[in-house]
Amino acid sequence: MSDWIQITLLTLFAGIAMPIGAAIAGAEHIRPRWLENEVRHSVIAFGGGALLAAIALVLVPEGIRNLPPLWIVLCFMGGGVCFMLLDAHLAARGTPASQLMAMLSDYIPEALALGATFVVFRDAGILLACIIALQNLPEGFNACRELTASTHYRTSHVVGAFTLMTLLGPAAGLTGYFLLSGFPQLVSGISLFAAGGILYVVFQDIAPQSTLKKHWAPPLGAVAGFLLGILGKIFIEG
Repeated sequence: MSDWIQITLLTLFAGIAMPIGAAIAGAEHIRPRWLENEVRHSVIAFGGGALLAAIALVLVPEGIRNLPPLWIVLCFMGGGVCFMLLDAHLAARGTPASQLMAMLSDYIPEALALGATFVVFRDAGILLACIIALQNLPEGFNACRELTASTHYRTSHVVGAFTLMTLLGPAAGLTGYFLLSGFPQLVSGISLFAAGGILYVVFQDIAPQSTLKKHWAPPLGAVAGFLLGILGKIFIEG
């Protein structure tokens, strides 16, 4: 099987976790109500932990590998500032979409990195696809919850939209493979920009949503999500 077909299949596999997570969010009903709240907040925290793991173990290491300190600062802070402005714009229009922003800003750069690294390290690309899929599942769940709660969209609409969004993964992966594999500095800059933006979203929106008064399980979700990234990093490095 040719490399470009493998990249397409791997990124589709990673992306399909988004609509699967959204479908679970639509079907999830747990009783009693306190337990449903506990589970929901734990999943939000798990997604936040997975995003932090993506920043610390994938995006930042990829970003600092090929850039001088000044460009590292500019790209990382630029991502945070741009996401702040986008967040303010969405809030002014009454369209909360922090989970969706975080999910896409994680999925697309990682798919780019997958395609770019597949040229020289195929095993890392396969494991990275698995990590992305495991991150996208809780992120799709949380994003669907956020969108259905704050807009008129039904779960079926969100699942359909997320299914179409899975095509962004193969597009990004093939772009990384054919166009960006010869420009590692550009891939690093994109990774750092995304990392700065995701970090802003985690502390601005996702972390506050994960807290629940007089309940202590949700923070463990963040720990578990970060542990997922650590294990993925260990598997990649052998």
